[in-house]
Amino acid sequence: MNNSNSLTRFHKSRFYILIGFLVIFGFVLIGKLIHLQFYSNTEGLGIAPEALVKNIVLEPSHGDIYAADGNILATSVTRYALHWDALTPSLSLFNENKRTLADSIAVLTSKTPILVLNQLENARKQKSRYWPVVKDVSYSTLKRFKSFPIFNKSAYKGGLIVEQEIKREHPLGKIAERSIGYEKLDKDGTYFRVGIEGAFSQYLRGDSGLRLKQKIANGQWKPISDSNEKEPTQGFDLRTTLDVNIQDVAHNALLGQLEKYEADHGTVVVMEVNSGAIKAIANLGRTEEGKYFEKLNYAVGEAHEPGSTFKLMGMIAALEDKVINENTLIETGKGELTFYGKYKVKDSKKGGYGTITAAKAFEVSSNVGLVKIIYDNYKENPKLFVDRLYNMGLNKNLGLPIWGEGNPKIPYPTDTDWDGLDLPWMAYGYGISLTPLQILTFYNSIANNGEMVQPQFLTEIGNLGNIPHKVFTKQVLNPSICSKETLEKVQRMMFNVVDKKWGTGYRIKDSLLTMAGKTGTCQVDYATNNVQYISSFVGYFPVEQPQYSCIVVIHRPDKSKGYYGAKVAAPVFKTIAKKIFNDIPQQLNLEASKIRNLIEYIQLQKDFKVPNLEGLSSQEALKKLEALGLKVELKGTGSVKGQQPQAGSKVKNNQKVILELS
Repeated sequence: MNNSNSLTRFHKSRFYILIGFLVIFGFVLIGKLIHLQFYSNTEGLGIAPEALVKNIVLEPSHGDIYAADGNILATSVTRYALHWDALTPSLSLFNENKRTLADSIAVLTSKTPILVLNQLENARKQKSRYWPVVKDVSYSTLKRFKSFPIFNKSAYKGGLIVEQEIKREHPLGKIAERSIGYEKLDKDGTYFRVGIEGAFSQYLRGDSGLRLKQKIANGQWKPISDSNEKEPTQGFDLRTTLDVNIQDVAHNALLGQLEKYEADHGTVVVMEVNSGAIKAIANLGRTEEGKYFEKLNYAVGEAHEPGSTFKLMGMIAALEDKVINENTLIETGKGELTFYGKYKVKDSKKGGYGTITAAKAFEVSSNVGLVKIIYDNYKENPKLFVDRLYNMGLNKNLGLPIWGEGNPKIPYPTDTDWDGLDLPWMAYGYGISLTPLQILTFYNSIANNGEMVQPQFLTEIGNLGNIPHKVFTKQVLNPSICSKETLEKVQRMMFNVVDKKWGTGYRIKDSLLTMAGKTGTCQVDYATNNVQYISSFVGYFPVEQPQYSCIVVIHRPDKSKGYYGAKVAAPVFKTIAKKIFNDIPQQLNLEASKIRNLIEYIQLQKDFKVPNLEGLSSQEALKKLEALGLKVELKGTGSVKGQQPQAGSKVKNNQKVILELS
């Protein structure tokens, strides 16, 4: 009995040992197969499991973004990154051609032939499946690499791996960079959208394509063939309202003043009065090195206390409610008011202005004068005043397509934190918040006979040469912000700010160009021992028939050099206004309604720049050029590898463009 049990246990032990050996052998075999698949040359072995082959999504080329005058602001350019599967070429092929290949690569990469040769040999020894050859090259450079020894063989004989990437380029450089914007895909799969490109990405993006790839070493994917399973489709083009010439003027005028006063940051916006079209928008911030570039879209996103530019809103409310008229006498005394025994309102003029009219209080920007107008007439019923501001739409967002619009803040008497200082503080632009574009939109309505229009960034969406997919028209936010009587009064006051010697904007008066507006000088960090300032000027020109409105805001200028809006911001306004009417060639005087689409508009221009067509298919290139009214001569077949004239060259309607294809 004991012998039988022992024998049984012996047989069971042998059985378990056998099973164990079989399991270990199975794992070894699977591991070997995986090793052969990923780390060895598998050509001819038939080892290509379907699980290791899949379609990779190809991002499409985004549509182009155009300025109003036809200049390209943003465009997609195809670039290529090249890698090499060092295990693919046979030993004989590699040894026979490695020196010639090294010499060829060296010419295009600025490396020495010896260095490249060593890198090729090391890649072979280390069994690298994804050795980096070069990145960010053009289509024509790609064709040269494909002609090199070893690389000129098929992907499964030579081992050259070509990765296509669509890059976004801005031919005009940093001009309006934050407003033109971008769309980026984060690692977690979410999109980060900025400016016009971010706002209208669903139109620009197009449809994705597919390319069949096989998994190789280190999680890399190798294209199985040079052709795509599904070709990506380019997105729609956008025609913006931006004018390149005006944008350039605004950018440089702002930059010069920021540098002069060593300010922290600033913004300029130029708007077409009747339509609300944004013709220029510049946003410049200071780096630690003292240089300026487009860091943030301050015009759209930065809500702050406006200071004296808000006096216009208070004056309109008082005139509309008829608690004063422009000739009402206001006693400003020696230019100082005190609330609750310690909170002071002061005028910039020492000794004050004495007794002046309500109109002059606005024109000289008397803080005491405006506070007395508002506080004395609304202190018993502040709701009446704030309701008037709300009725004019000052508490509402503009509804911009661009993400990140700052929220306006205007306190209401029923708010839990409302106190007795809110009303007098609001009278001269404190305790409230508005963005520069929100302020400009209101001032623009004064120039536009009371009609408040939404700022417009686009005129049309569509493919070049085709009927527009979408056309943008004027959007009215408020058909009349006030009565015609009040409008005429404040228009006169704003003109006097610049025209009369006592006006705070008198220093920018010009004998040839009439301007109207309001200065602003707002304290920030006023609760500290280091008070800083925001300098601003907002207005319109010419007064007789307003065509453009403009706002200039400069934050934290060096106080030792100046900080008043009249000195720091107003000169920028004048520079822009003068150059628009004097230095910039007059644009074609055509009504937008008579221009059917972007192409028709561009064709009417004297000249424009030919786009970069390299890497595009012949069909895509033809579409762009023929839509621009250009003649096209094709040499060869396939994609564009060269063009004459070169990208960026000025061409005229009906001019011939020669495309070399391969």
